[in-house]
Amino acid sequence: MKYVLSLDQGTTSSRAILFDHDGQIAGTAAHEFPQIYPNSGWVEHDPFDILTSQLSSAIEVMGKARVRPRDVIALGITNQRETTIVWDRETGKPVYNAIVWQDSRTGAMMKRLADEGAEEIVRQKTGLLLSPYFSAGKVAWILENVEGVRARAEAGKLAFGTVDSWLVWNLTSGKRHVTDRTNASRTLLYNIVEDKWDDDLLKLFNVPKSLLPEVVWSNEKVGEVTTSLGLGEVEIAGIAGDQQSALFGQLCVSPGDAKNTYGTGCFLLQNIGGKFTLSSHRLITTLACSTDRKLAYALEGSIFIGGAVVQWLRDNMKFFRKSSEVEAVAATVPDSDGVVFVPAFTGLGAPYWDAEARGLIIGLQRGTQIAHIAKAAVESIAFQVADVLRVMDSDTKNPFTELRVDGGAAANDDLMQFQADLLGVPVRRPAVLETTALGAAYLAGLSSGFWSSIDELKLHRKADTLFEPKTDKKQMQKLQDNWREAVERSRHWNKESR
Repeated sequence: MKYVLSLDQGTTSSRAILFDHDGQIAGTAAHEFPQIYPNSGWVEHDPFDILTSQLSSAIEVMGKARVRPRDVIALGITNQRETTIVWDRETGKPVYNAIVWQDSRTGAMMKRLADEGAEEIVRQKTGLLLSPYFSAGKVAWILENVEGVRARAEAGKLAFGTVDSWLVWNLTSGKRHVTDRTNASRTLLYNIVEDKWDDDLLKLFNVPKSLLPEVVWSNEKVGEVTTSLGLGEVEIAGIAGDQQSALFGQLCVSPGDAKNTYGTGCFLLQNIGGKFTLSSHRLITTLACSTDRKLAYALEGSIFIGGAVVQWLRDNMKFFRKSSEVEAVAATVPDSDGVVFVPAFTGLGAPYWDAEARGLIIGLQRGTQIAHIAKAAVESIAFQVADVLRVMDSDTKNPFTELRVDGGAAANDDLMQFQADLLGVPVRRPAVLETTALGAAYLAGLSSGFWSSIDELKLHRKADTLFEPKTDKKQMQKLQDNWREAVERSRHWNKESR
């Protein structure tokens, strides 16, 4: 038997999954790692925690499945996007913790640039908005706030990368400093129209060009893993940011195809083809995976807190011991009894883009129980997705007829049914929920000849589960009205970020 190994480096855990030739999971391993919160709105990771948790998962899955390195045809990498690491080229040591995509410390910087009129230029080049979500502000912050880093960067001694770059650098013992186009398109520094790092944007954020990685295609061979890491000489043959990888894993390869991933955040992406198009509703345009060496674009709505709201109930509120218990807890009550939960812990993403928003639970009564809050938390995920889908429908003038879903929280049947009821369209869940990892495996497998074509991949897909809308539309509309009012009350709260 031969396999493709997918490294799925996420925000709260690192996973490694082996896929066989039928696209089925042959083994999986995962390790969570610590989240670091130095200040309000700040989120960091230790880059070595990212690396060791990912390598441990990879070696563990190989051992559990009794697979030798020579049985692995290729390795694909998919990663949390925007998260920013700067390290020393000689020692390989980071100069600061990884600043995570959720981090909002650069809100004031982005507001200043927007006030100076820079956003439209940025949008026309990158498809993105001036938000602390993206990488450029995080790099700029490290350069300006960590002692001695600016001088070392100017001297060409440092390297910047998103998590894929950090993993490839370490997997190849520093031989390759690369990123793929999907990850580059999340930095605010890459021109996705002209397909290059943009000198004007580098100047805007005062980032030296010497920091930047080489940009490769998502299904391009980039080098072998060094034997010292216990993975043999497996070829790294696919890289994609997690949401573009999930889009590809769902085989959304034609214009109009779309999916939503329910992970730490939620990300709704729609393939819009080979023409760069901007949203009129503050969604972002990003690069999608392309297997024919031509630029492909997607429209994206990014929600910062999706499944992470359940982790918050588990870790901060101690409502239950395991995230998987939330479904049973919420099921003990018929509804949220008027409780609305807006999980704007690090601001609001699409379609609001409000870095000053903060979390809010409203509608509490004497009779409110943990179960009501848990149900409202789960429902908040679906409400946010509905907000994004509504504006995406308006942008494309091509309304969704169904929503393809994946990610951990998509396993929650009650959430998927509520989502279908809220949207008024069927929700389609694939047999293999790990489509983020599957997308990276597909990319690596295609570039290494493990699979011959996308048509062959389609033949291997198993039957989906379909959730049809059941609930009265008027009731759903009332719930959405309450949600939107609660969102407005959560906005512009954290004035300290100004």
